[in-house]
Amino acid sequence: MAGETMNPGGSLLWIVLLSAASVLTSWALACATPFAALAALAALHMARREGLILMAVAWFASQAVGFGIHHYPQDPTTLMWGGVIGIAAIASLLAACWTIGRLTSGAVVSLAVAFVGATLGYKSVLIMGALALGGLKIALSPTYFAQDFVRDGAIMIVLLVLYRGLTALGVPAATKREVVTT
Repeated sequence: MAGETMNPGGSLLWIVLLSAASVLTSWALACATPFAALAALAALHMARREGLILMAVAWFASQAVGFGIHHYPQDPTTLMWGGVIGIAAIASLLAACWTIGRLTSGAVVSLAVAFVGATLGYKSVLIMGALALGGLKIALSPTYFAQDFVRDGAIMIVLLVLYRGLTALGVPAATKREVVTT
């Protein structure tokens, strides 16, 4: 079945926005980079390879800010949690790509489904990490889940509005291309 998706090759604007969001939110929110929001937007507006690179860069930026600016402890558990978060960031993109690959709806539904998929992919890996490293009570907390979901959703919407505003001002947008999916 044929579907239309964004051509990521010319989407320097998305790369800049999502990379800046990673650094700024890591700095402002300490340990709360909105990986699900970044993954959902990347899944819709970038090729998978570029999305994976973006998620790796976002993870690296969050770790650099965390250890360099926020002075995270450099003990083995903290370092292992950093690795779990990196795996979760990649899983969030893969989950978002998988979910949007299963539907042929409009942009709003696709973004919502990608965001839910990214959130569940990210959270699933964090829960598995908590089983090994501790912190399961926090990982399973409905309060923290709801707070993260709302915060990441709000950041995703702000990034989308910012992108649309910049393109309305003449910043080059990503071009559309026809993609055949099976």
